[in-house]
Amino acid sequence: MTADDRNLLRDLATQYMAICSKPVQEDRRALWRNHNSLIKTRPPIFVYAFAFDEMPEASCMCEDPFFRRWEYHFRYMLFWDSLDDDTIFEPWLNVDAAKTCTGWGVECPRHNSGTEGGAYKIDYPLKSLDELDTLRMPRHGIDDVRTADTVDRLTDAIGDIIPINVVRAPAYRMWSGDLATDLGSLRGIEHFMMDMCDNPEGLHRLVRFLSKGVLATHEQAEAAGDWGRTSHQNQALPYCRELPDPAANVNHIPRKQLWGFMAAQEFTAVSPAMHDEFLLQYQLPILKEFGLVAYGCCEDLSRKIELLRQIPNLRRIAVSPMADVAKCAEQIQQDYVFGYRPSPAEMVSFGFDEDRIRSILKRDLTLARDCHVDITLKNVITVEHDPQRIRKWVKLTREVIDETG
Repeated sequence: MTADDRNLLRDLATQYMAICSKPVQEDRRALWRNHNSLIKTRPPIFVYAFAFDEMPEASCMCEDPFFRRWEYHFRYMLFWDSLDDDTIFEPWLNVDAAKTCTGWGVECPRHNSGTEGGAYKIDYPLKSLDELDTLRMPRHGIDDVRTADTVDRLTDAIGDIIPINVVRAPAYRMWSGDLATDLGSLRGIEHFMMDMCDNPEGLHRLVRFLSKGVLATHEQAEAAGDWGRTSHQNQALPYCRELPDPAANVNHIPRKQLWGFMAAQEFTAVSPAMHDEFLLQYQLPILKEFGLVAYGCCEDLSRKIELLRQIPNLRRIAVSPMADVAKCAEQIQQDYVFGYRPSPAEMVSFGFDEDRIRSILKRDLTLARDCHVDITLKNVITVEHDPQRIRKWVKLTREVIDETG
């Protein structure tokens, strides 16, 4: 690490820690703590993505690729703070522990479109449901040598400025743990949808195998003491009254003290009955071990909310841009958090039409007025290189929140 790299990283870490010490962070913790506990608050705003790579601030200068990665992280967080949403900036640096086992023992090669950021097609490894024996059962394991190397380098460079928090939770979480994502990659959406009719027993065997594998890694991680208070996953901010607050390097935490998350994006076009039979029934054994659960991402859950009530610890439901907001509000009522996600294309990605944005937000927030609503801006691929666009959107959204009460 050169002296210039070191000085640059230390300066960025210092700036970031100054953000973390702002009094507004405690205000935001209180906001999310009440909101996620179904206590009426104003709708929190969470900017989950903001096309940072289009911003001049994304340019990095560290010569060492290892430290350039962390330089990018700090620059990202500093820019995020400037957006003035309700994100909480925590006074530590998360480092994911290196895992010794990922994947299901088969390759899922991708054939890219050739366009940067474009689509790709997976060569699905399971050509037949009779090939289940080609898969391996996953296990939870940490490569402590590789992990320590990363932590030691960061500690030497900036450890006196910011605590280094090692996240030791298992690899099979979020998209590698929701079953639907890996089912789509292993078998293919078009194929497993046919399997539901042509070979339902074979599909049950496959999803059962995936479910048992994910659950096993979660159990192994809990036995090893590798779940920690920064292992929450809910696609928002995890503060609530029922669970302990996030904290750095506090491990040996049972899953009952954490948020769990799953989605079903690959099941968007699947009926509620088949969603229940071929996915939710296999997600439930995993989800019920967590304290609280968030469900859904970009899929339309308008017809499936009653189905999700089977999840005993469900707290948050995603209402995607494709969902029927009125229908979701009618079903969710005040039973769960209404995770409203307006379309980034209509909000910020193609021009910035204040009248259009105001009209959409006012319409939808009025429909969901009686719900516990938060607003997440996500999947923002472009803002047409406009560094002010997200800031303007946050400001406008706050105005609409005030107008709609």
